[in-house]
Amino acid sequence: MPFSAQPPASGESYALSASLDNARHLSSLLRAVHFQDHATCLATAGGLRVTVEDAKCIQANAFIQAEIFQEFSIQEESVIFRISLSVLLDCLTIFGTSSLPGISTALRMCYRGYGYPLMLFLEEGGVVTVCKINTQEPEELLDFDFCSTKVVNKIILQSEGLREAFAELDMTSEVLQITMSPDKPYFRLSTFGNAGSAHLDYPRDSDLMEAFHCNQTQTNRYKISLLKPSTKALALSCKVSIRTDAQGFLSLQYMIRNEDGQICFVEYYCCPDENITEAEL
Repeated sequence: MPFSAQPPASGESYALSASLDNARHLSSLLRAVHFQDHATCLATAGGLRVTVEDAKCIQANAFIQAEIFQEFSIQEESVIFRISLSVLLDCLTIFGTSSLPGISTALRMCYRGYGYPLMLFLEEGGVVTVCKINTQEPEELLDFDFCSTKVVNKIILQSEGLREAFAELDMTSEVLQITMSPDKPYFRLSTFGNAGSAHLDYPRDSDLMEAFHCNQTQTNRYKISLLKPSTKALALSCKVSIRTDAQGFLSLQYMIRNEDGQICFVEYYCCPDENITEAEL
């Protein structure tokens, strides 16, 4: 009997329970935000959000909508806990990471509430493994306040365009400079590495450009060390939305389609490099 059809044992009540026929759908998304050991998980009726932060400068969110799960049940308005992302990924891939045709690892995930461990029931080929992962008090998360009304510039690119850019630009540079403008050069990526300056321009009518909404010229620099973790999500994605607000905060939203054709999102927020002055631009 698949996990999605199994009721909880008699007398057990879970604040959160969810089932997936293929645990790899979850593990691949979590790997895309795995640049720190710990993550904060927030479950609501809409699904699960897993947040990872570093140095109060970068935040990554993996969104797994409730519809992705075969079963998703939450008994409270929201459920939140902190967990070791490294341990969670180890458990999700306990049967290995290779995908054999017709074989997948089924997952049932249960959480009773504050102070209880997250329980994972994993089944593959008739073998069931039970994992209990201790949860922790969630820490306060950064609020980048990136609502749509505060977005100054936004473009949507096919991901292959950004993957090629990261392959071509000089990653010995400490910063990536992003220019977004209603006029030429429209969208420019620049690096300043050991080999000198390098620029890559995308015209607004490029085949790779799916949408272009730029209201004013902005040039901001971001530490490449902060952006590098987002390349994990870029590798999985088919499209990327690049947005900036008036302060130069950057949002990279990656649209990821899993093996079943379902859509999930991973979003990175990054602070601009405060060490750059207007005179240096």
